Amino acid sequence: MNPTWTQRTGRLVMRPVGWEDLADLVALKGDPRVFAVMLGGVRTPVQVAEELAAEIAFWGARGFGMWAVRGAEGFLGYVGLHERADGRGIALRFAFVAGAQGRGYASEAGGAALRFGHDRGGLARIVAVARASNVASRQVLGAIGMTESAAFDRDGERMLEYHSVR
Repeated sequence: MNPTWTQRTGRLVMRPVGWEDLADLVALKGDPRVFAVMLGGVRTPVQVAEELAAEIAFWGARGFGMWAVRGAEGFLGYVGLHERADGRGIALRFAFVAGAQGRGYASEAGGAALRFGHDRGGLARIVAVARASNVASRQVLGAIGMTESAAFDRDGERMLEYHSVR
């Protein structure tokens, strides 16, 4: 892992995900309060391990990816950039443990990830997708400067695409 990939904000340390994060990610992605609204839903421990392996490889191949986010309270969640399977491009993704939600961590970490993607990753356009009904995620995306750019339906849900262009 390249040490320059670690990011620090006022309250957070964001380190590229690694195997030492597996237990925290299993708890996060297995929590229906957090992951029931995510594409693919709640994950099993095997699915989390497979996704983590892919995320580690993505960092090596692309020089950007997903970070484990920690604060004074310990593991808070994860945030980062990954290729969307639907071809929409490189997307900002974030998820925080239920107890850390509503405290500005997603905006703080999401903004840092977005800046990293543009400045260090050389990405001219970064997207994000949120359910129209997910007001909290949409507020985060707006707070970090992403603008709504498209809408589509998926599995009976109205989805909104946001983008950041530099």
